[in-house]
Amino acid sequence: MEKFTRRKFLEISGATFAGAGLAFGGTKLIDNSLFSAEKTSGVVKIPSYCSICFWKCGLVAYVKDGKLWKLEGNPLDPLSKGRLCPRGNGGVGQHYDPDRLKAPLIRTSTRGKEEWKVSTWDEALTFTAKKLMEIKEKYGPQSIAVFSHGPGGAFLKHTFNAFGVKNFAAPSFAQCRGPREVAFELTFGEIVGSPERTDIENSKCFALIGTHLGENMHNSQVQEFAKAVERGATIIVVDPRFSIAASKAKYYLPIKPGTDTALLLAWINVLIEENLYDKDFVDKYTFGFEQLKEYVKPFTPEWAFVETGIEPDLIRETVRELARYKPASFVHPGRHVNWYGNDVQRLRAVAIINALLGNWNHKGAFFKPVKMNIPKYPYPPYPEVDYEVVYNPNNKYPFAGEDEGLTQGIRDATITGKPYPIKAWVVYGTNLIQTLPNQAETLKAIQNLDFLLVIDVIPSEISMWADVVLPEAIYLERYDELNVSPFKVPFVGIRQPVVPPPHDQREGWWIARELAKKLGLEHYFPWKHIEEYLRYRVEAAGLSYEQLKKDGIILGSSQPIYVEDGLQLEFSNTPTQKIELYSTQLAEKGLSPFPTYERPPEPPPGYFRLLFGRAPVHTFSMTQSNPILMDMINENEVWVNSDVANYLGLKNGVYVVLVNQDGVKSNKVKVRLTQRIRPDCVYMYHGFGHTSKLLKRAYLKGASDTQLITRYDIDPVMGGTGMNNNFVTFEKV
Repeated sequence: MEKFTRRKFLEISGATFAGAGLAFGGTKLIDNSLFSAEKTSGVVKIPSYCSICFWKCGLVAYVKDGKLWKLEGNPLDPLSKGRLCPRGNGGVGQHYDPDRLKAPLIRTSTRGKEEWKVSTWDEALTFTAKKLMEIKEKYGPQSIAVFSHGPGGAFLKHTFNAFGVKNFAAPSFAQCRGPREVAFELTFGEIVGSPERTDIENSKCFALIGTHLGENMHNSQVQEFAKAVERGATIIVVDPRFSIAASKAKYYLPIKPGTDTALLLAWINVLIEENLYDKDFVDKYTFGFEQLKEYVKPFTPEWAFVETGIEPDLIRETVRELARYKPASFVHPGRHVNWYGNDVQRLRAVAIINALLGNWNHKGAFFKPVKMNIPKYPYPPYPEVDYEVVYNPNNKYPFAGEDEGLTQGIRDATITGKPYPIKAWVVYGTNLIQTLPNQAETLKAIQNLDFLLVIDVIPSEISMWADVVLPEAIYLERYDELNVSPFKVPFVGIRQPVVPPPHDQREGWWIARELAKKLGLEHYFPWKHIEEYLRYRVEAAGLSYEQLKKDGIILGSSQPIYVEDGLQLEFSNTPTQKIELYSTQLAEKGLSPFPTYERPPEPPPGYFRLLFGRAPVHTFSMTQSNPILMDMINENEVWVNSDVANYLGLKNGVYVVLVNQDGVKSNKVKVRLTQRIRPDCVYMYHGFGHTSKLLKRAYLKGASDTQLITRYDIDPVMGGTGMNNNFVTFEKV
């Protein structure tokens, strides 16, 4: 094995691994029949589903003369409806990304130095299994934690469940939608889910609170949003920044950051005091209305004006508009809702307003998601393990997610060794250094590990700290778990390879299975190739596997999803079996049964609240090296109010360094002067400012908002990290 440095990595080409082949251990890695396009001229179409984001839209790949040519939406797919978003269309660039990981790597130096040796798969997996077994023997299976994001991690989770691991976590809970799901489950007994169960296409009026449709590209939602605009639906946007969605709105409320709950409580007050709520619905289906009525009396629009800066008349007018169109109106639950550390209570207020509008499972508001019934594969039972999950000791956060876990809770235990030591991280498809708040804490935790395994497609920041890096084939080059996401119609979708990996990358299912074999867990993978697994599940449901491969999608029978279609409302999953305006579960845990408002901290003099969101052509921090998407937006900018900029002497397009309240500095970032943002805050797209030097195109392009998020507030209900209480000032370059 040769010593591997950064320079050597950049010299690696496809020819380096051409002789490695696509078979390992006697297992055929890819069904070559799919790649007849390599041997024929013309265009071959192969259906699959997207993985540029979590929406998992059905697509059709066009392979021209053996090479990936373009992608389109699958017209049979209810999620894409025949269209892909800008990110999905640019997925071709991920296949051709010159910065991709190309072969397994084993570290040859201390962490933090980019020195590895290029390894074979057998050596890398043997080394990984040896380290994991040593750690398990010394500290127990509880000392291993797995971070995973996306459907590709399903088989890896299966391997580690079989290994006795329970400490699983995903940023999608504690850093994204966790407070929303907990709030709606406490209120309605059901979560919002993903894709969201909002019926935008049929809505007559809806409110978006910090929800950037048109910039945060959730395909079917954005398509429905465009239809709503075309129909003339009333749109209300509450946001400190005049977003794309705000430009389409009838009402724009430029709220003071952090005061959203005050506005929501005032809306509840008006709905009740002016008898605008759905009385029949509330009487029949809700619990705690009289207590709520008494609770919100002080929260008048005049009170909210002092907190939010929104005129009382506008507060009244907007909520009257929502009431005018009930039940075909709603307040959107949002996504990435971890803002200020009291987020469950804010989302409880959103849920309560929707309950007062009587819109649950009504057309034009929320629908009842339906799902294809695809039997599970008959795996052997996992070993019984008796230990408490590390991320929520003594049930500190009573409504923390058991399935997805608290990422920062695992990090804390890794640093402190309490309630017990965490000695190994397995990280699949998530760049924790760009995801978790306070990068210094993440790096401190990594230094406490005995072993860090990263499975990824690009050399992200977290992979640069790994002991072993395993390069996965991208979604267009691999099979994955079936897509049976609950939606308006039941369906099953297949992800299948459309082209082979260009180098020595391997499919995620294969990595999981081969690692299981090395760990002595081969009996947990009775199937030899993933197609055996997929075929079993599909045919056990009475469907044709051949048809699924051919069409990419099989639709199930339609079912009632609205009350208007005959759906019966029931709320059997709450303790009172009603919609809980007064939360008995929160009260039982000593928490407020009603939404509480906490005034946000003010910035130090000369500082501005840091807000961040998604770029329409990028997903988190994972697409900045994609040459197609990078050509559209190759760096982010910091939005600064024009009046503030003029006062500070900042010019449009000049570079500045952002310095946060703790003295942490960003990379240089370009100033964007605009009147489309309040003067007390700044805004930037998330995911830029990469510090991994192996991401040649993305290295130091723009600034990382995560780097500046050194402070975060923990939600007492479910443990999410509120990250919007950081402030920055400007340092000229």
